[in-house]
Amino acid sequence: MKTMYWKDDLLYLLDQTLLPHEIEYLVCGTYQDVITAIKTMIVRGAPAIGVAAAFGMALAYLAGEDLEEVACQIKDARPTAVNLFWAVDRVLDAEDPLIEALHMYEEDIQTNRSMGKHGAAVIDEGDTILTHCNAGALACVDYGTALGVIRAAHEEGKNINVICDETRPVLQGARLSVWEMQQENIPVKLIVDGAAGRLMQEGQVNKVVIGADRVAKGGIANKIGSLMVALAAKRFNVPFYVAAPKSTFDNENSIYDIEIEERNPGEVLGFAGCQAAPIGTEVRNPSFDVVPSDLITGIITEEGIVDPFKDSFHPLINLFYF
Repeated sequence: MKTMYWKDDLLYLLDQTLLPHEIEYLVCGTYQDVITAIKTMIVRGAPAIGVAAAFGMALAYLAGEDLEEVACQIKDARPTAVNLFWAVDRVLDAEDPLIEALHMYEEDIQTNRSMGKHGAAVIDEGDTILTHCNAGALACVDYGTALGVIRAAHEEGKNINVICDETRPVLQGARLSVWEMQQENIPVKLIVDGAAGRLMQEGQVNKVVIGADRVAKGGIANKIGSLMVALAAKRFNVPFYVAAPKSTFDNENSIYDIEIEERNPGEVLGFAGCQAAPIGTEVRNPSFDVVPSDLITGIITEEGIVDPFKDSFHPLINLFYF
């Protein structure tokens, strides 16, 4: 199943808000449609957002729009995932935006498979791997980042098990990651977010592998709850890996400079239309948190595994790989 595809000058996006119970594609005929899809999380995950944004620019190009103005509008859709900015700027600089977007589509698949191959090397026979949020095929064009590592280890014949945090408030782990693992026949269990530390304390987790929406100086930004998982992993000596392509690396900012998106309070007050908290309850709903580098064992990229203790992650070519 494809997260997105391009056909007859239209972009088709798998509506991830309906998964796993309904499979439906949103047809995007304008860049405004793509912006709406990004804002409403019909398409989500840093790599997928980036490629969708590239196709949004292509739609604007085909319609004869002012690409500089469109670029600003698309970049405003979600502020934390750096792939969005990277993709828009890359298409903006291209001679033919559509050809560039199609190239990025294919490139993402190969990048994720390379990342999976490198990451599979740290997964041992019999490991139980905990993951947070969804960094699988649904967060990319195909294959996935963190779940791509797990897929690659499974394809190598390693006997592994997966534990997925549910990932409140939108339940990407419960709805998406569990579903992906079931499609691959990889043994998987679902836990509430608050149970991750308990399972590590009991020795039931051998590795943690998560994705990232941005890798910046001093660490990463990822889905809210990642910091708590990283702290528990550090306390109980569980290796904590991040799988992220080079397009997720931010060359300019510290993790503490990143704008953290605050989402609709309704995501926290209830679920599926059912109000859980008292009417009038005040809410904080940050969508991401940051994980400092001293909590990270390694960052898995398409070129190898980055030592997180380097003072700076850039330029990538100068990083130490092990």
